[in-house]
Amino acid sequence: MKKNIKSILFFVVLGLMISCSDDFVDVDSEDPNSEDFFNTEEEYQDALIAAYDLLQSTYLNVMLGEIASDNTLAGGESATDSPGIQEIDDMIHTPVNQQLRDIWSWMYAGVNRTNYIMEFQDKTDFSGKEGVIAQTRFLRAYYYFELVKWFGDVPLAIDKRIQFGEQFDIDRTPKAEVYALIEEDLLFASDNLPVTQAEAGRITQGAARALLGKVYLFQDKFTEAAVILDQVIAGPYDLVVDYNSIFEQEGENNIESVFEVQYTDEEGAGFDCLQCSEGNVAVGFNGIRNYSGTVFDSGFSFNVPTEEVFNAFEAGDIRRDVAILDIDAWAATTGATFSTGFEHTGYYNRKYIARQGDLNTGDANLTNPNNYRAIRFADVLLMAAEAHNRKSTPDDIQAQIYLNRVRTRAQLADITATGAALTDAIYNERRVELVGEGHHFFDLVRTGRAAQEIEGFTTGKHEVFPIPLIEIQLAGNRWNQNPGY
Repeated sequence: MKKNIKSILFFVVLGLMISCSDDFVDVDSEDPNSEDFFNTEEEYQDALIAAYDLLQSTYLNVMLGEIASDNTLAGGESATDSPGIQEIDDMIHTPVNQQLRDIWSWMYAGVNRTNYIMEFQDKTDFSGKEGVIAQTRFLRAYYYFELVKWFGDVPLAIDKRIQFGEQFDIDRTPKAEVYALIEEDLLFASDNLPVTQAEAGRITQGAARALLGKVYLFQDKFTEAAVILDQVIAGPYDLVVDYNSIFEQEGENNIESVFEVQYTDEEGAGFDCLQCSEGNVAVGFNGIRNYSGTVFDSGFSFNVPTEEVFNAFEAGDIRRDVAILDIDAWAATTGATFSTGFEHTGYYNRKYIARQGDLNTGDANLTNPNNYRAIRFADVLLMAAEAHNRKSTPDDIQAQIYLNRVRTRAQLADITATGAALTDAIYNERRVELVGEGHHFFDLVRTGRAAQEIEGFTTGKHEVFPIPLIEIQLAGNRWNQNPGY
């Protein structure tokens, strides 16, 4: 289920390995010259699948987004298990960190694949081409947004690939300019994508609007965020009634899924190329160490929730035991056995730990088929609630309506607070609703709460992560490092 197209990725020469997501078509292997490509609709579609492929690499962004926050600890086998992950957990990461370099490299690989299509966007016309370009521009926005979230000012390429050797002429671009391109791409995608797609995982109008709303929130553009998120809430999405089903296989691509990264267990990978896996690598990393029992499979016991976040759920909140597995209580009830790893808390990220019943292709811990719910409707409701509450002319009644839709599903009482108290209630709701999904660190940073919540967080430094040192060196040492690193 892969197809190769020659391309130069950012600062490293890599072949484009185009993989198909759950419902994408099989393609045969070819190796055309990149300049001779894009002669048919099929070739544009093949290149688009390549651009989708790097979404699967965002498992690392999600996992580290939790570990960097106060939701989880690094865990693993020992204090030296994956040192880069341990450093991020302790807020002692440096520019020499393998996981941060992976995020940089993989997100720029995604950018380059989208820009490959945009570079040749005018070469061949066909019916439906606007939809292909719209999906491409959403993906470019998604990858650039990840880069800005993690690194701040980043090199910006528009409608052309960054070829090997060009790094000596490219500077870091102020993030405001990167955001401007992201907004432009998402507005185009919103105007040119359908409400629904025939293939699961393909980007829709609602996904583009929801991501644009999030981008506005990250820039404190609350009025703009409220307007665009209201459009998403108008339909066709809704909250799933049975919360227990959301993160199970039968809950994939449901009515609550605004944008979902597709994974499959049909093609395995190994530790020498984690980004090559078609499965959700984070699921194996999050798994229960040496587990023997029902329902779940073993894993590496990383990204373990803290007792503090377990206790953050209100009494009677039905979400807690879906989000977080109390392994001691589970073992006492079912007779399951397990081992304790480093920083064992007794809790696991139940949303994204391995379930029994998949194919176990290749290295089973690296090939789990659990899709990542990148944007859920509950997230949209809470973003909209925040936008209405924090805009220049607040609409706290509308904010309460959106917030309480989420709370009603959780079987909790309505919130009647207004003003700053309502803001805090929305923040708390985002934490418990989205725990384990990789959003909390960035929520804390963008709302100015990170220093008071995350041990070791230094204001003026840890809002972003260091540019990988090797990337600065490969650019001829022309870039300034982020402050504090």
